[in-house]
Amino acid sequence: MLPAEAGGWALGSLGAAANSVTVLRRAAWVLMVAGPVLAVWALVSRPSVTVSAAPVRQEQPVAGQPAGPGGFAELFVSAYLAAGQGTEDSLAPFLPNARDVSLTADPGVQRAQELAAVRVRLVSSGYWSVTVAARVVPVGAADGKKKVEPGEAQVGPVLRYFQVPVRTGEGGALAAAALPAEVGAPLSGGAPSLAYGQVVPVRGSDPAAQTLTGFFAAYLAGSGQIDRYLSPGTAVAAVSPAPYAQVEVAQLAEVGTNDPGSADQQAAPAVDGARRELLVDVTASDASGQKRPLTYAITIAARDGRWEIASVDGNPVLSKSQAPAEKKETSQ
Repeated sequence: MLPAEAGGWALGSLGAAANSVTVLRRAAWVLMVAGPVLAVWALVSRPSVTVSAAPVRQEQPVAGQPAGPGGFAELFVSAYLAAGQGTEDSLAPFLPNARDVSLTADPGVQRAQELAAVRVRLVSSGYWSVTVAARVVPVGAADGKKKVEPGEAQVGPVLRYFQVPVRTGEGGALAAAALPAEVGAPLSGGAPSLAYGQVVPVRGSDPAAQTLTGFFAAYLAGSGQIDRYLSPGTAVAAVSPAPYAQVEVAQLAEVGTNDPGSADQQAAPAVDGARRELLVDVTASDASGQKRPLTYAITIAARDGRWEIASVDGNPVLSKSQAPAEKKETSQ
């Protein structure tokens, strides 16, 4: 006989213990069998979760892209002039059917030293005719490496013109519709009619002369502070570094009068709020004494009895009779 208690644990009969072990064994088997079933049931009965699709990133166009038909045509003409036999693929970024082009000239025998789109004409929606000016030079001619045969004149840069048909496709992509066509120089337009009166020398007695002289000396030659000549609220930065050593205001013309700085104007003080629109011719000299003429459209305003620079205008004032430019054409 085992004692009823041993070490603080209550012990039952051996039969009861055997029964308990059997119950535990059966419970374990039930859990082992039921586990996978319960797991499947949990997955099936789990509520569906809606996963939102990740948003598609919209690519934003880079500022200034595409460069426009003018810039595209310049790049195409540059590649075209340098291309030759065996390098037709260099035209593929501009001409979709470049594979059908067959060139016989040697590649790299000439290059475009300078290019500029001088005329951009809209033919129809998304289709332009671009005229490109190219200063073409034989390779080696610019640096003197090209051998000159006896009796042969040295060949230098030649200004030539090419017309390029440019169209736009899906997404604004540009493509040339054909190879460039060499053309003559565009016809020069007539001189525009300006709204200014007679051009006269600047008179030292003109009350605006001192302002103009001081302003241009500070603006172009770095002589003095430019702010002292500006109207309140006007922001003009001096050219830096100063390209000239000395500046002279030579002559001017004014909107609304044929005699700027006349005796009547000299005698009258600058009335606050008055404004004058001037076309000013300047002679600027660099450090070596070389002189260059420059022309500025300037608006001056009166304040506290003196004239100040109200604005440096981008373009001279056109006369009211000047015909407006054709809308379909732009110059670059």
